[in-house]
Amino acid sequence: MVASSTDESPETSKPEYDRLSEIKAFDETKAGVKGLVDGGIAKIPQYFHHNDFSKSSVFGDTQLSIPVIDLKDLPEDSIPRKEIVERVREAYEKWGFFQIVNHGIPVNVLEEMKNGVLKFFEQEDEIKKEFYTRDVSRKFVYNSNFDLFLASAANWRDSFFSYMAPNPPKLEELPEACRDELMLYSREVIKLGVSLFELLSEALGLDSNHLKEMGCAEGLAAICHYYPPCPEPELTMGTTKHSDNDFLTVLFQDHIGGLQVLHNDQWVDVPPVPGALVVNIGDLLQLITNDKFKSVEHRVLANHEGPRVSVACFFSTSFQPSTRLYGPIKELLSKDNPPIYRETTVHEFVSYLATHGLSCPLRHFKL
Repeated sequence: MVASSTDESPETSKPEYDRLSEIKAFDETKAGVKGLVDGGIAKIPQYFHHNDFSKSSVFGDTQLSIPVIDLKDLPEDSIPRKEIVERVREAYEKWGFFQIVNHGIPVNVLEEMKNGVLKFFEQEDEIKKEFYTRDVSRKFVYNSNFDLFLASAANWRDSFFSYMAPNPPKLEELPEACRDELMLYSREVIKLGVSLFELLSEALGLDSNHLKEMGCAEGLAAICHYYPPCPEPELTMGTTKHSDNDFLTVLFQDHIGGLQVLHNDQWVDVPPVPGALVVNIGDLLQLITNDKFKSVEHRVLANHEGPRVSVACFFSTSFQPSTRLYGPIKELLSKDNPPIYRETTVHEFVSYLATHGLSCPLRHFKL
């Protein structure tokens, strides 16, 4: 808030900023950040302002770059497979992130998914507003900032998400603008996820089916983000620093970039690689591996350029009903490596994050 000059009377001084009223008014438009941009906004509202964050990053340093792993040689019991498993293990122990190429999802499917996201967000507002909600039990949820009323500052993005497994929505429950693309892409990601969990199991020294049999690949939520161009990107964020509250995330990002990973207290850019997908460990996988694999904080910068589109697929049953308990895998424990975390259900874990915001949920589940 700008301070008033010394000769202003209380009657003429600027009223105190009412953040709650501002964000309520923003939410009630159901037009999201795109609505602000379409309205020709030149200064971003105060509730988007982020304080005390650095946008400095490491870019182009070959000593600090996210590994890119080629999955084209994945036959069982082959020497190339063993080499891939070792690269996966090294990437997750050091980075918590890597990119994959030759992953089996055709490039045209990726492009169609991206275009489906653009079609949804760029269709007529009145059609789009029918899907605007903060009820996460809905089959399809569109809104701006799921934590709008919890976070200290809003992010410069709009999003939609849908639970795609184990109980996928009916086709008619999804928007016409992206329903076919979302269904097809999710099926492809689920197949890829099974292969990735096999690699992760082997990287942990377990049977290849171990994580799959634990139910880690059972649920999938697809979350699609739309980042409009920002007139003042130095004041806000596309996505705040956070870790993912799932087992594993598979991310498709377009050509614009902006994703960064926190590595040794430095922000490292994850530059888009044509046709590649970004894969990262989630909090729940860190929990069940007893910190063997780390869920790493990451963020997305706001940008003058846009819109930027990303599609994140989270392997987790999330808010869907499940009583299955998850704790550190017994085969990974020993006298020298006792359990760090207590058992929890996926629903309890994600509910904690939903009510407490994005900051370090794993701490709450430590023994």
